[in-house]
Amino acid sequence: MATSNVPDRWPPLNLEEWRETRDTLHLWTQIVGKLKVELAPFENHLWHTALTLTGRGLTTGPLPVDHDVLQADFDFLDHQLTLSTGRGGRQVLSLSPRTVAEFYAEVMAALDALETPIAINPMPQEIPGATPLDTDTTHKSYDPDPVGRWWRILQSTSRVMEEHRRWYTGKTSSVLFYWGSFDLAIARYNGVPCDPPKGGGYLFRVAECETNWAAGFWPGSGAAEYSAFYAYAYPQPAGIEHAVVQPEQAFWSTEMREFLLPYEEVRTLPDPDAAVRAFLQSTYETSADLGGWDRELLELKAIPVPR
Repeated sequence: MATSNVPDRWPPLNLEEWRETRDTLHLWTQIVGKLKVELAPFENHLWHTALTLTGRGLTTGPLPVDHDVLQADFDFLDHQLTLSTGRGGRQVLSLSPRTVAEFYAEVMAALDALETPIAINPMPQEIPGATPLDTDTTHKSYDPDPVGRWWRILQSTSRVMEEHRRWYTGKTSSVLFYWGSFDLAIARYNGVPCDPPKGGGYLFRVAECETNWAAGFWPGSGAAEYSAFYAYAYPQPAGIEHAVVQPEQAFWSTEMREFLLPYEEVRTLPDPDAAVRAFLQSTYETSADLGGWDRELLELKAIPVPR
């Protein structure tokens, strides 16, 4: 059944109308995400550092701290950040306009009030030339309307990604929100070790140590100053830049070395879900076939039906 008659699931998201809010929220998610860096048990490819989706926003999930647990939840419906503990402690911060430095101080104060003080590295990650989080007074915008629309896009994207991942029997990530790059992503691996990118630092040494295909959504980043779905293979197989993938609106970006599918073109199609599904499947198949993956071993032929 086509989904074009449900426009609320794929709302418009013009980068120019919320750029300042996006940049501020990106830094706020870094503050919360860094709690996972400090507390979450290690997982391969740094999956333990990512935030995950809830029905209302993003969460750290329960994090071990002393003899208790701490959890931080972004709520993009009521626009709040809630920090809570297993002992019943609860602190709620509003998501409203103020500087990153002020938000940082409020989060630290809330952690102190919960008797779970945690020190984090205040330098933002994956943002060249960034100001430390605890002194950033430049970013201070928060408009709930585009944040709500961005959140609905994450929900819709996650829904299609979860459907797509169920056919793969090899190692795969869950749907994860990476606060460093501010994108929602999923990855598949074929079990073959590879050399990480030269000069990529610790993040890439751990995240890109195995042959993989990855795809995701981000609201404008780097050379693509517009919301888009993306997909890439690492290591990049020979000839992938000449491949034709689906839907027809998708293309290979020479500058970013990955496939892109502009969000605005997707949301206006008769069936946006089908378009995203086709993008995920065709870029995966292209990457796997050109990379020589053993697809017979790694894919289900059919989903078993419980009886």
